[in-house]
Amino acid sequence: MTDSKTTDLKTTALNGFHTQQSGQMVEYAGWSMPIKFAGIAEEHRQVRASGGIFDVSHMGRLHLKGLHARRTLERACTRRIRPMQEGQCRYTLVTNENGGVIDDVIVMKHDDDEFTVVCNAANRERVVAHLQGIIDDRAFKAKLDDRTMKTAMVAVQGPKVMDLISRVSSEVPTLKRYRFTVKNLLVAKLVVSRTGYTGEDGVEVILPNSAVPMVMKLLMKEVDPDDPNAVVKPIGLGARDTLRLEAGMPLYGHELRDDWSALSSGLDFAMNLDKSEGEDGEMFIGQEALLRERDGGGPARKLVGLKLEGRRTARQGMPVVADGRAVGEVTSGCVGPTLECSIAMAMVDSSFASGGTQLSINLGKTEASAEVTSLQFYKKP
Repeated sequence: MTDSKTTDLKTTALNGFHTQQSGQMVEYAGWSMPIKFAGIAEEHRQVRASGGIFDVSHMGRLHLKGLHARRTLERACTRRIRPMQEGQCRYTLVTNENGGVIDDVIVMKHDDDEFTVVCNAANRERVVAHLQGIIDDRAFKAKLDDRTMKTAMVAVQGPKVMDLISRVSSEVPTLKRYRFTVKNLLVAKLVVSRTGYTGEDGVEVILPNSAVPMVMKLLMKEVDPDDPNAVVKPIGLGARDTLRLEAGMPLYGHELRDDWSALSSGLDFAMNLDKSEGEDGEMFIGQEALLRERDGGGPARKLVGLKLEGRRTARQGMPVVADGRAVGEVTSGCVGPTLECSIAMAMVDSSFASGGTQLSINLGKTEASAEVTSLQFYKKP
């Protein structure tokens, strides 16, 4: 089924696959993307129990190469790039001068002069402009190539995925988390990384558009789409959202924004605030603002997890209340299909961010009691 509003949108190289699998297509960040196939809750449970395949070709894939490619990323990213090993992936933030988040990205190091940056679909043009601005401002010798429209990207996630992949590759299942390899498949090069956005094990694959039919055939060759016990089934963006929420993973535009401090996000592991002490002796953009905020007492608000009483769902923007006054707002919420309870993420005043704090969420006509808890609601067995 296709939404009538998707006719003028960009389509991915897997669009025919979605049609074949009866995907319900919707607009997302300028793309026609499948929101669901069999149903969000069913697809969610499929990934947790076995495996699922996601089309994530709408995400940006930027290639950066040249003498100053690493220095460009060192200036743009909140984490150190120099210590990365070849074949390593690193999650990091890209911040503005005020310390707000432009995007969260994955940086992949091919060698000292060549990197791939995977960014969010809605922010691709902003990230391209930001990186190019650094290159131009510093007169760096680096070439930025936006390869998003030339390539596709699929994610295969779930506890049984690596066993399935081992039937076609002996190398990929041996990859450590946040490592990647480049595989030659006839005339096509595939970049396969052990990364994901679901809280489960699995891989993400970047490939030329022309190789999509061949790769999909390899991935699905032992899977009967009509078999209710199939190891891997197609999964839409709806289940991708509930999976990442259960795993406590932020989504740009919800938990991350350019007018919210990166320190509020709880992603301290993704920021090296002592970066100028490295060999390059240069701070990342926004580091000075974040240092001032940290040394001035820390962020005024913090991202927290909330477990709601009952099964009512909190939605983005709903007020979080304490003692009759608003102390924050919901950023994401759902009834977790794995947990079978209502969960949410919220940005709240720091004084209400301690675990166990009792709060309420204004649902409109009523309120739901909620308790502050860990952001990672679900942990893989």
